[in-house]
Amino acid sequence: MKSDRLLSILLLLQTRGRVPARELADRLEVSVRTVYRDIEALSASGVPVYAERGRHGGIELLAGFRTDVTGLTADESRSLFVLAAQGAHAALGLDAALGSALRKVMAALPAPFRPAAEVTSRRVLVDATRWKGGPRRAVDLDVLQDAVFSDRRLRLRYRHGGDAEPRTYTVDPYGLVSKAGVWYLVADRRGGPRLFRADRVRSATLLPDPVRRRPGVELADVWEVLRRQVEERPGGVDVTVRVRRSRLDMFLRLHAASLAQLPEDDGAGEWVTARLCLGSVRETRTLLAFGDALEVLAPAEAREEMAATAAAVGAVYEGG
Repeated sequence: MKSDRLLSILLLLQTRGRVPARELADRLEVSVRTVYRDIEALSASGVPVYAERGRHGGIELLAGFRTDVTGLTADESRSLFVLAAQGAHAALGLDAALGSALRKVMAALPAPFRPAAEVTSRRVLVDATRWKGGPRRAVDLDVLQDAVFSDRRLRLRYRHGGDAEPRTYTVDPYGLVSKAGVWYLVADRRGGPRLFRADRVRSATLLPDPVRRRPGVELADVWEVLRRQVEERPGGVDVTVRVRRSRLDMFLRLHAASLAQLPEDDGAGEWVTARLCLGSVRETRTLLAFGDALEVLAPAEAREEMAATAAAVGAVYEGG
């Protein structure tokens, strides 16, 4: 463990420059005293590292010192070649760069680990996109990327799901997030966190003003707040249904995101009971796709909605 920690300190100092001892201790989950002992160990092994005390002090490598670190473990080597869907890199214009980077990493790996890494790249694929996601509007991330990396404000023309016309917003970007194959811009608007789907951005203009982010707040912090707002949004309608066992697998695949709890299946009987949390009673209409393989049991207004919709559909075909 100590050797891994020393390597981590060396990599952090190479990439960050001067780093406060407290920050190193927090990142490595050790005490500040342990960090200083590790620094002494690095120095004793010939690494030109030194510490400066005081308010603006920290730990730093001697200017110009670099080292090629090839001490990867077998699992670390394999993990580098288990990558997300190529679409994410393509959207950012990084497909070619990714391939080049992996070739360089492969060449730098210890020889015994190269075969396992190569096999991993051919045997494991992570595709973050959903099944049958349907056609999506093409996404142009160029201006959004420019704003994120140049720390500039953005003016967006953005169309919300229920709006016919786009609205105009001036935002302070934190970064871009790819969630289940969908790109989002995470930004502040008037000092509050907001989430913008990239495929709903009708136009984006880079402004000359520098970005105005909240002090000490990072992309991961804002994303966590927004993610919880979406997943823990109050309200909705609890709907109890029963599903024929022959269609249960399909039901679970299509409505996994709406399940209030997993159905209790004892393996007996033709029907299995489940509970969904839907945004409104009208959303129960989507359950008609299961025909007579699904019945809404409660609440009463959900049953009435299903019956009325089914009757309306029947009337269309009877009239034909």
